[in-house]
Amino acid sequence: MSFDIVTPGDWPRSSVSKYCQVQLGKMLQNDPSGEDDELLPYLRAISISKNGVDLSHQFAMWIKPHEKAKYRLRPDDVLVSEGGDAGRTAHFKSEGEYYFQNAINRVRPLNNGQIESRYLFYWFTYLKLAGYVDLICNVATIAHFTAEKVKAAPFALPPLTTQRRIVALLDERTAQIDGLITRKKALLERLAEKRQAIITQAVTKGLKPAAATKDSGIDWLGQIPAHWDALPLRRLADRVVTGRTPPAAAGDFFTDSDVPWYTPGDFEGLFLADAEKSLTADAFSEGYAVQFPANSVLLVGIGATLGKVAVAPMTCSSNQQINAITANGETDPIFLAYSLHAFRAEVRMSASGNTLPILNQEKTKAIIMTRPPYAEQAAIGAFLREQDRKIEAVVEKVETSIKLLVERRSALVTNAVTGQIEGLQ
Repeated sequence: MSFDIVTPGDWPRSSVSKYCQVQLGKMLQNDPSGEDDELLPYLRAISISKNGVDLSHQFAMWIKPHEKAKYRLRPDDVLVSEGGDAGRTAHFKSEGEYYFQNAINRVRPLNNGQIESRYLFYWFTYLKLAGYVDLICNVATIAHFTAEKVKAAPFALPPLTTQRRIVALLDERTAQIDGLITRKKALLERLAEKRQAIITQAVTKGLKPAAATKDSGIDWLGQIPAHWDALPLRRLADRVVTGRTPPAAAGDFFTDSDVPWYTPGDFEGLFLADAEKSLTADAFSEGYAVQFPANSVLLVGIGATLGKVAVAPMTCSSNQQINAITANGETDPIFLAYSLHAFRAEVRMSASGNTLPILNQEKTKAIIMTRPPYAEQAAIGAFLREQDRKIEAVVEKVETSIKLLVERRSALVTNAVTGQIEGLQ
């Protein structure tokens, strides 16, 4: 394995261990081993966030008296994640009493005063961005950036004055970029809220604000247009069925083509495209899978994405986490899908089970829906698709700009700590 770093020739180069002390955190101790042990706050991997050290999570473990000096953090320590998102780095600034668990490596300069801790922080940030951590760790399983690997990591040490100029530049410029990214992410949230509001308004009030209304008889639904109905979903569907996963013992029915077989992970947007897996015709003829007609509305009925919905334009199938709804002749499937999206909170509340909520076929059929005349459903569906296209165009531009800002930030850190920016040396 090779990792080439180009830095000015007058910058000393060696391993981190030559310039810094690296200490792996304490193994978690849930119970006291003696009467002098103390229950004290500590940091774990989740405490190292993308935005620095996150002290909002409160964790405590027992610390032996002789361990306090070894594991206590002090301001300007650099914390490097050992596992999880291995190599993620944060600069510790708190004056409070905190210790750290063995999911974190602490890096502390040996020659006090000759290494700026924030330069050290930016150096490890660079190693992560440049792919060094992935290269040195076994990312095929669970990556571990062990203390030994941290010690062996390459390190370039510019003069102290240069370190300070690098830090000043990066602190200023990265703060500006981070501010822009934060504002753009806030815009994405507002766009998502706007989309949700447009969908909810359309499927509960229609496209004519002045239309006469009536009480739906459903508390959470409230007033609906007078010529609409509020009905359980079973009145809007010809069929509600649950998908299946062919048992491995029955043979290999999966292929790269044929009939798409969807899982919740394939849901992106309101219309399904390619599935990660497909099924052969034998899976259906032998009774190991269920086939859904084109324009079925697929609803996730279990797991973290319960209530997620999409229309499948083609004949398809799914695993057992998904219920497929075949709309009847009086129901437009696109309107039905948008309605389920708007009512997701109510859909999730309909699920049964405390630890793992499940929305079975009967619960799905009982979900209350609105039903305008078919022509109005189609018009609402077309209107919402057009609104989606407009919002998605803006979202795509914002996401592209965020990606470019992230790349710009990475390049800035890399060029600064490797001496590629004129005027910093």
